[in-house]
Amino acid sequence: MALSLDIKDDNTRAALAFRAAQPAKASLIGLARAELAEALIGAGLVPERQAKMRAQQLWHWLYVRGVSDFSEMFNISKELRAELDRHFTIARPEIVEEQVSNDGTRKWLFRFPPRGAGRPVEIETVYIPEEGRGTLCISSQVGCTLTCSFCHTGTQKLVRNLTAEEILAQLMTARDRLGDFPDRDTPAGAIVPSEGRKVSNIVMMGMGEPLYNFDNVKQALLIASDGDGLSLSKRRITLSTSGVVPEIYRTGDEIGVMLAISLHAVRDDLRDMLVPINKKYPLKELLEACRRYPGLSNARRITFEYVMLKDVNDSLADAKELVTLLKGIPAKINLIPFNPWPGTNYQCSDWETIETFADYINSAGYASPIRTPRGRDILAACGQLKSESERLRKSDRLALEAMMIAGHGEA
Repeated sequence: MALSLDIKDDNTRAALAFRAAQPAKASLIGLARAELAEALIGAGLVPERQAKMRAQQLWHWLYVRGVSDFSEMFNISKELRAELDRHFTIARPEIVEEQVSNDGTRKWLFRFPPRGAGRPVEIETVYIPEEGRGTLCISSQVGCTLTCSFCHTGTQKLVRNLTAEEILAQLMTARDRLGDFPDRDTPAGAIVPSEGRKVSNIVMMGMGEPLYNFDNVKQALLIASDGDGLSLSKRRITLSTSGVVPEIYRTGDEIGVMLAISLHAVRDDLRDMLVPINKKYPLKELLEACRRYPGLSNARRITFEYVMLKDVNDSLADAKELVTLLKGIPAKINLIPFNPWPGTNYQCSDWETIETFADYINSAGYASPIRTPRGRDILAACGQLKSESERLRKSDRLALEAMMIAGHGEA
């Protein structure tokens, strides 16, 4: 049975209420080192000659030690810590809900404070523990503009882009909850995973299209991969796009992380329906951008994601065309059993059909793993994320359970 954890005690509620009543302070999370130095100088907290050193101190506390309170920065004077707290914040977002799936997958609902004249927003982040690794699925937007017809997230209208701070905060808060920052005591109430199940990989595959929020995603991923901070290898960071072709080139040149393409169809007419951005950037343009992705090799393959939809895109002819389409591109093809959600008109392909599809692709020389559905019982699986601000009605949840019991989407 899936668990929903109440992580708020009375003191936490009081602290959140107090914080909400205070004027918004600028966050230091998500700033590059030079921007940190400029912020300190601009606030009149340090002379220019000290700014670079102080910025490096802050960087260490934020991204190596993972502190979320200036009072914990013990090699900074008490007076300066108080001034930092008066001008800035390094607080984590509010965790509205934390759910734990039967299979160990965890889903957090985060609430971020208003930006400018806006309102608070909510997004979902998913942690998937596996043998020897732990993958965090991070969101880049509140909602999505792409309206992919098989995707639950696409039914929620775009509210706004997430900032670099808000993208990084998902990683940092997950590390808090998992006791995953080094040289720190485990935070009170943290869920400590078994050996090897901390955050080792991140995938930009949550809510939104990352390449429609390029600058903020770039800043966040460069900080996440900085060797003197969060220190994630770029080979352990994967950015997934539905095919924003101009920004694919920029991703390779300016970020240098692994690339995943939400493909899902081998013909333009079908992909126009499943992934409407295909009307703007059709398959020929998309695949040319993939062939020219910087650093592409057998050791740095592009992952093509292909959701298996019964009687839509799952025939042997589709498999043959897929192999032809990707010829010459070092690639891995992830086959994703469709994950049901209330209101969808699609069903998952039969397991035998998926295996036949995978066997053909494997025989053609492409790795073709079938992705094991994770976190379906808490709507944390691929294509199921949606802000709980658009919370499912009880009747919808019962409908989903009925679909699962009846075998729709079983794999």
